[in-house]
Amino acid sequence: MSTRLYVGNISFKVTEDDVKELFSQAGEVVSVKLIKDAATGRLRGFGFVEMASNEEGQKAISMFNGKAFMDRNIVVNEAKPQERRERDYPRERTGFGRGGRR
Repeated sequence: MSTRLYVGNISFKVTEDDVKELFSQAGEVVSVKLIKDAATGRLRGFGFVEMASNEEGQKAISMFNGKAFMDRNIVVNEAKPQERRERDYPRERTGFGRGGRR
């Protein structure tokens, strides 16, 4: 079973190939996805790496978490499922954005 890893504090100059090359030292890399800003297309400094097995994922965490990669100390840990986001505003009526005249 594969393991998905979160990789943070990545250099903005890095490519998916750079990350794949690094993580292949720990085992088989299934996929690499660097997250980009939707508006600008620039990297946001984090991404995800999928390793072929749980053992290889754990090996990658122990090998690379806190280690220097392209002049930055990267953070590597198991990715957590994305939580459903709730709106940050209170549900009570505030008079804004409700439509109609008041």
